[in-house]
Amino acid sequence: MVDEQPARQAQLAGALEQDGFSIRLVSAGAEAQRLIDEARLVLLVLGPAGGPARALLQHLMARDDDAQRPSIIALIPAEENAAVVAVLRLGAEVVRTPVDAEELSVRVERCLQERQRMDALLTRVNALERLSITDGLTQVHNHRYFQDRLREEFRRAQRYDDPLSLILLDLDHFKRFNDDHGHQVGDLVLRDVAASLQRSVRETDLLARYGGEEFAILLPRTPLAGALTVAERVWRELGVLHTGPERTLRVTASVGVASFPHHAVGNAEQLVRSADESLYRAKHEGRNRICVHSALASSPERPASP
Repeated sequence: MVDEQPARQAQLAGALEQDGFSIRLVSAGAEAQRLIDEARLVLLVLGPAGGPARALLQHLMARDDDAQRPSIIALIPAEENAAVVAVLRLGAEVVRTPVDAEELSVRVERCLQERQRMDALLTRVNALERLSITDGLTQVHNHRYFQDRLREEFRRAQRYDDPLSLILLDLDHFKRFNDDHGHQVGDLVLRDVAASLQRSVRETDLLARYGGEEFAILLPRTPLAGALTVAERVWRELGVLHTGPERTLRVTASVGVASFPHHAVGNAEQLVRSADESLYRAKHEGRNRICVHSALASSPERPASP
Protein backbone atom coordinates (compact mmCIF):
# COMPACT_ATOMS: atom_id res chain seq x y z
CA MET A 1 0.00 0.00 0.00
CA VAL A 2 1.36 3.37 -1.06
CA ASP A 3 0.16 6.43 0.86
CA GLU A 4 1.77 9.70 1.88
CA GLN A 5 -0.33 9.88 5.08
CA PRO A 6 0.94 7.25 7.56
CA ALA A 7 -2.09 7.44 9.88
CA ARG A 8 -4.59 6.79 7.09
CA GLN A 9 -2.34 4.13 5.64
CA ALA A 10 -2.12 2.28 8.95
CA GLN A 11 -5.89 2.41 9.42
CA LEU A 12 -6.64 0.94 5.98
CA ALA A 13 -3.91 -1.66 6.29
CA GLY A 14 -5.17 -2.75 9.70
CA ALA A 15 -8.65 -3.35 8.31
CA LEU A 16 -7.30 -5.41 5.41
CA GLU A 17 -4.99 -7.44 7.63
CA GLN A 18 -7.97 -8.42 9.77
CA ASP A 19 -9.43 -10.00 6.62
CA GLY A 20 -6.28 -12.06 6.11
CA PHE A 21 -4.35 -9.94 3.59
CA SER A 22 -0.60 -9.41 3.90
CA ILE A 23 0.20 -5.71 3.51
CA ARG A 24 3.49 -3.83 2.98
CA LEU A 25 3.33 -0.13 3.84
CA VAL A 26 5.53 2.20 1.77
CA SER A 27 5.66 5.79 0.61
CA ALA A 28 5.70 6.65 -3.09
CA GLY A 29 9.47 6.89 -3.28
CA ALA A 30 12.36 4.62 -4.14
CA GLU A 31 11.15 1.89 -1.78
CA ALA A 32 7.83 1.65 -3.63
CA GLN A 33 9.64 1.38 -6.97
CA ARG A 34 11.80 -1.41 -5.57
CA LEU A 35 8.93 -3.43 -4.10
CA ILE A 36 6.49 -3.12 -7.01
CA ASP A 37 7.61 -6.30 -8.78
CA GLU A 38 7.22 -8.35 -5.58
CA ALA A 39 3.57 -7.37 -5.14
CA ARG A 40 0.51 -9.00 -6.67
CA LEU A 41 -1.62 -5.93 -5.98
CA VAL A 42 -0.70 -2.29 -5.38
CA LEU A 43 -3.06 0.00 -3.46
CA LEU A 44 -2.27 3.61 -4.39
CA VAL A 45 -3.87 6.30 -2.23
CA LEU A 46 -3.66 9.29 -4.54
CA GLY A 47 -2.83 12.66 -3.06
CA PRO A 48 -2.79 16.07 -4.76
CA ALA A 49 -2.23 16.38 -8.50
CA GLY A 50 1.46 16.21 -9.27
CA GLY A 51 2.15 14.25 -6.09
CA PRO A 52 4.49 11.23 -5.94
CA ALA A 53 1.67 8.66 -5.78
CA ARG A 54 0.21 9.94 -9.05
CA ALA A 55 3.64 9.91 -10.66
CA LEU A 56 4.09 6.31 -9.52
CA LEU A 57 0.73 5.38 -11.04
CA GLN A 58 1.75 6.91 -14.37
CA HIS A 59 5.02 4.99 -14.24
CA LEU A 60 3.30 1.68 -13.51
CA MET A 61 0.66 1.99 -16.20
CA ALA A 62 3.27 3.02 -18.79
CA ARG A 63 5.06 -0.32 -18.44
CA ASP A 64 4.52 -2.64 -21.40
CA ASP A 65 4.91 -5.89 -19.46
CA ASP A 66 1.23 -6.35 -18.61
CA ALA A 67 1.75 -9.97 -17.56
CA GLN A 68 4.34 -9.00 -14.94
CA ARG A 69 2.85 -5.73 -13.76
CA PRO A 70 0.87 -6.06 -10.51
CA SER A 71 -2.83 -5.25 -10.39
CA ILE A 72 -3.52 -1.69 -9.27
CA ILE A 73 -6.32 -0.14 -7.23
CA ALA A 74 -6.23 3.65 -7.00
CA LEU A 75 -8.01 5.27 -4.04
CA ILE A 76 -9.24 8.70 -5.17
CA PRO A 77 -11.29 11.35 -3.33
CA ALA A 78 -14.95 11.08 -4.33
CA GLU A 79 -15.14 14.63 -5.65
CA GLU A 80 -12.28 14.21 -8.15
CA ASN A 81 -14.29 12.98 -11.13
CA ALA A 82 -11.65 14.00 -13.66
CA ALA A 83 -9.00 12.00 -11.80
CA VAL A 84 -11.29 8.97 -11.66
CA VAL A 85 -11.83 9.07 -15.43
CA ALA A 86 -8.11 9.53 -16.08
CA VAL A 87 -7.17 6.57 -13.89
CA LEU A 88 -9.81 4.34 -15.48
CA ARG A 89 -8.41 5.23 -18.89
CA LEU A 90 -5.00 4.10 -17.70
CA GLY A 91 -6.48 0.69 -16.91
CA ALA A 92 -6.38 0.71 -13.11
CA GLU A 93 -9.26 -0.07 -10.75
CA VAL A 94 -10.75 2.88 -8.85
CA VAL A 95 -12.16 3.10 -5.32
CA ARG A 96 -13.52 6.47 -4.20
CA THR A 97 -12.55 7.75 -0.75
CA PRO A 98 -13.52 7.90 2.00
CA VAL A 99 -13.99 4.18 1.57
CA ASP A 100 -15.81 1.62 3.66
CA ALA A 101 -13.33 -0.99 4.95
CA GLU A 102 -15.60 -3.87 3.97
CA GLU A 103 -16.00 -2.54 0.43
CA LEU A 104 -12.23 -2.14 0.08
CA SER A 105 -11.69 -5.72 1.27
CA VAL A 106 -14.15 -7.03 -1.33
CA ARG A 107 -12.49 -4.99 -4.08
CA VAL A 108 -9.05 -6.28 -3.10
CA GLU A 109 -10.26 -9.89 -3.03
CA ARG A 110 -11.86 -9.51 -6.45
CA CYS A 111 -8.70 -8.03 -7.96
CA LEU A 112 -6.55 -10.81 -6.53
CA GLN A 113 -8.90 -13.46 -7.89
CA GLU A 114 -8.83 -11.85 -11.32
CA ARG A 115 -5.03 -11.74 -11.15
CA GLN A 116 -4.95 -15.42 -10.27
CA ARG A 117 -7.15 -16.23 -13.28
CA MET A 118 -4.90 -14.16 -15.55
CA ASP A 119 -1.78 -15.89 -14.22
CA ALA A 120 -3.35 -19.31 -14.81
CA LEU A 121 -4.34 -18.30 -18.35
CA LEU A 122 -0.84 -17.02 -19.07
CA THR A 123 0.63 -20.29 -17.80
CA ARG A 124 -1.63 -22.26 -20.15
CA VAL A 125 -0.80 -19.99 -23.10
CA ASN A 126 2.93 -20.38 -22.47
CA ALA A 127 2.55 -24.15 -22.19
CA LEU A 128 0.66 -24.30 -25.49
CA GLU A 129 3.28 -22.11 -27.14
CA ARG A 130 6.04 -24.45 -25.96
CA LEU A 131 4.09 -27.45 -27.27
CA SER A 132 3.66 -25.80 -30.66
CA ILE A 133 7.42 -25.48 -31.17
CA THR A 134 8.58 -28.68 -29.47
CA ASP A 135 8.99 -32.18 -30.86
CA GLY A 136 6.86 -34.41 -28.67
CA LEU A 137 9.25 -37.36 -28.63
CA THR A 138 12.66 -35.74 -28.16
CA GLN A 139 11.62 -32.45 -26.49
CA VAL A 140 13.89 -30.42 -28.76
CA HIS A 141 12.50 -27.90 -31.24
CA ASN A 142 10.35 -29.26 -34.04
CA HIS A 143 10.72 -28.97 -37.81
CA ARG A 144 8.27 -26.10 -38.18
CA TYR A 145 10.02 -23.95 -35.60
CA PHE A 146 13.37 -24.74 -37.22
CA GLN A 147 12.08 -23.54 -40.60
CA ASP A 148 10.75 -20.32 -39.08
CA ARG A 149 14.01 -19.58 -37.29
CA LEU A 150 16.08 -20.56 -40.32
CA ARG A 151 14.34 -17.95 -42.50
CA GLU A 152 14.56 -15.36 -39.73
CA GLU A 153 18.26 -15.97 -39.08
CA PHE A 154 19.12 -16.03 -42.78
CA ARG A 155 17.46 -12.64 -43.31
CA ARG A 156 19.37 -11.26 -40.34
CA ALA A 157 22.67 -12.72 -41.61
CA GLN A 158 22.14 -11.13 -45.03
CA ARG A 159 21.17 -7.79 -43.54
CA TYR A 160 24.12 -7.51 -41.17
CA ASP A 161 26.63 -9.49 -43.24
CA ASP A 162 27.00 -12.07 -40.47
CA PRO A 163 27.97 -15.71 -40.92
CA LEU A 164 25.34 -18.42 -40.46
CA SER A 165 26.02 -22.14 -40.37
CA LEU A 166 23.91 -25.27 -40.44
CA ILE A 167 24.68 -28.81 -39.31
CA LEU A 168 22.50 -31.70 -40.46
CA LEU A 169 23.00 -35.01 -38.66
CA ASP A 170 21.51 -38.38 -39.55
CA LEU A 171 21.84 -41.53 -37.43
CA ASP A 172 23.43 -44.39 -39.35
CA HIS A 173 21.44 -47.59 -39.87
CA PHE A 174 18.73 -46.38 -37.52
CA LYS A 175 16.17 -48.69 -39.11
CA ARG A 176 18.02 -51.60 -37.52
CA PHE A 177 17.17 -50.35 -34.02
CA ASN A 178 13.48 -50.51 -34.86
CA ASP A 179 13.74 -53.82 -36.73
CA ASP A 180 15.94 -55.60 -34.16
CA HIS A 181 14.67 -54.11 -30.89
CA GLY A 182 11.27 -52.58 -31.61
CA HIS A 183 10.02 -49.04 -32.02
CA GLN A 184 9.98 -48.32 -28.29
CA VAL A 185 13.73 -48.88 -28.17
CA GLY A 186 14.09 -46.76 -31.30
CA ASP A 187 12.22 -43.96 -29.56
CA LEU A 188 14.48 -44.28 -26.53
CA VAL A 189 17.54 -44.02 -28.76
CA LEU A 190 16.19 -40.84 -30.34
CA ARG A 191 15.54 -39.29 -26.93
CA ASP A 192 19.04 -40.17 -25.73
CA VAL A 193 20.60 -38.79 -28.91
CA ALA A 194 18.62 -35.55 -28.58
CA ALA A 195 19.78 -35.18 -24.96
CA SER A 196 23.39 -35.76 -26.01
CA LEU A 197 23.10 -33.17 -28.77
CA GLN A 198 21.53 -30.68 -26.39
CA ARG A 199 24.48 -31.05 -24.02
CA SER A 200 26.95 -30.57 -26.86
CA VAL A 201 25.61 -27.44 -28.54
CA ARG A 202 26.01 -23.90 -27.31
CA GLU A 203 23.28 -21.76 -25.76
CA THR A 204 23.14 -19.63 -28.90
CA ASP A 205 22.62 -22.65 -31.19
CA LEU A 206 19.20 -23.97 -32.16
CA LEU A 207 18.73 -27.74 -32.06
CA ALA A 208 15.73 -29.27 -33.80
CA ARG A 209 14.49 -32.66 -34.88
CA TYR A 210 14.49 -32.27 -38.63
CA GLY A 211 12.58 -35.46 -39.32
CA GLY A 212 12.78 -39.17 -38.49
CA GLU A 213 16.30 -39.86 -37.24
CA GLU A 214 17.68 -36.58 -38.59
CA PHE A 215 18.55 -33.52 -36.50
CA ALA A 216 19.45 -29.96 -37.45
CA ILE A 217 21.63 -27.48 -35.60
CA LEU A 218 21.41 -23.84 -36.64
CA LEU A 219 24.40 -21.73 -35.62
CA PRO A 220 23.82 -17.95 -35.84
CA ARG A 221 26.86 -15.66 -36.17
CA THR A 222 29.07 -18.71 -36.66
CA PRO A 223 31.49 -19.15 -39.58
CA LEU A 224 32.46 -22.53 -41.01
CA ALA A 225 35.40 -23.03 -38.63
CA GLY A 226 33.17 -22.54 -35.60
CA ALA A 227 30.52 -24.84 -37.05
CA LEU A 228 33.12 -27.56 -37.56
CA THR A 229 34.16 -27.25 -33.92
CA VAL A 230 30.56 -27.80 -32.82
CA ALA A 231 30.05 -30.62 -35.33
CA GLU A 232 33.16 -32.43 -34.13
CA ARG A 233 32.12 -32.09 -30.48
CA VAL A 234 28.62 -33.40 -31.26
CA TRP A 235 30.03 -36.29 -33.31
CA ARG A 236 32.53 -37.27 -30.58
CA GLU A 237 29.86 -37.20 -27.86
CA LEU A 238 27.60 -39.47 -29.90
CA GLY A 239 30.53 -41.82 -30.37
CA VAL A 240 30.69 -42.50 -26.63
CA LEU A 241 26.94 -42.58 -26.03
CA HIS A 242 25.51 -45.78 -24.54
CA THR A 243 21.79 -46.06 -25.16
CA GLY A 244 18.94 -48.54 -25.13
CA PRO A 245 17.16 -50.14 -22.15
CA GLU A 246 20.37 -51.75 -20.87
CA ARG A 247 22.66 -48.99 -22.11
CA THR A 248 24.41 -51.47 -24.38
CA LEU A 249 23.53 -50.00 -27.77
CA ARG A 250 25.85 -47.66 -29.64
CA VAL A 251 25.10 -45.15 -32.38
CA THR A 252 27.05 -43.43 -35.12
CA ALA A 253 26.04 -40.47 -37.22
CA SER A 254 26.78 -38.93 -40.58
CA VAL A 255 27.12 -35.16 -40.43
CA GLY A 256 26.89 -32.46 -43.09
CA VAL A 257 27.98 -28.86 -42.56
CA ALA A 258 27.32 -25.77 -44.68
CA SER A 259 27.82 -22.05 -44.11
CA PHE A 260 26.81 -18.64 -45.37
CA PRO A 261 28.29 -16.54 -46.89
CA HIS A 262 29.16 -18.90 -49.73
CA HIS A 263 28.82 -18.28 -53.45
CA ALA A 264 26.56 -21.35 -53.74
CA VAL A 265 24.27 -20.20 -50.90
CA GLY A 266 21.97 -17.32 -51.74
CA ASN A 267 18.95 -18.14 -49.61
CA ALA A 268 17.83 -20.30 -46.70
CA GLU A 269 16.74 -23.17 -48.95
CA GLN A 270 20.18 -23.31 -50.58
CA LEU A 271 21.83 -23.43 -47.16
CA VAL A 272 19.73 -26.49 -46.29
CA ARG A 273 20.44 -28.04 -49.67
CA SER A 274 24.17 -27.52 -49.21
CA ALA A 275 24.15 -29.13 -45.77
CA ASP A 276 22.00 -31.95 -47.13
CA GLU A 277 24.47 -32.60 -49.95
CA SER A 278 27.29 -32.75 -47.41
CA LEU A 279 25.30 -35.17 -45.26
CA TYR A 280 24.67 -37.55 -48.13
CA ARG A 281 28.30 -37.35 -49.18
CA ALA A 282 29.16 -38.49 -45.66
CA LYS A 283 26.74 -41.40 -46.13
CA HIS A 284 28.20 -42.19 -49.56
CA GLU A 285 31.78 -42.19 -48.26
CA GLY A 286 31.07 -44.76 -45.56
CA ARG A 287 29.01 -43.05 -42.85
CA ASN A 288 30.15 -42.08 -39.33
CA ARG A 289 31.96 -38.97 -40.51
CA ILE A 290 31.66 -35.23 -41.06
CA CYS A 291 31.58 -33.68 -44.53
CA VAL A 292 31.65 -29.99 -45.38
CA HIS A 293 29.84 -28.47 -48.33
CA SER A 294 32.04 -27.50 -51.24
CA ALA A 295 30.83 -26.13 -54.52
CA LEU A 296 33.59 -28.11 -56.24
CA ALA A 297 32.58 -31.47 -54.76
CA SER A 298 30.26 -33.67 -56.71
CA SER A 299 26.97 -34.57 -55.08
CA PRO A 300 26.74 -38.36 -54.72
CA GLU A 301 23.56 -40.26 -55.15
CA ARG A 302 21.68 -40.87 -51.93
CA PRO A 303 22.34 -44.32 -50.50
CA ALA A 304 19.55 -46.81 -50.96
CA SER A 305 19.27 -47.58 -47.23
CA PRO A 306 19.72 -45.31 -44.20
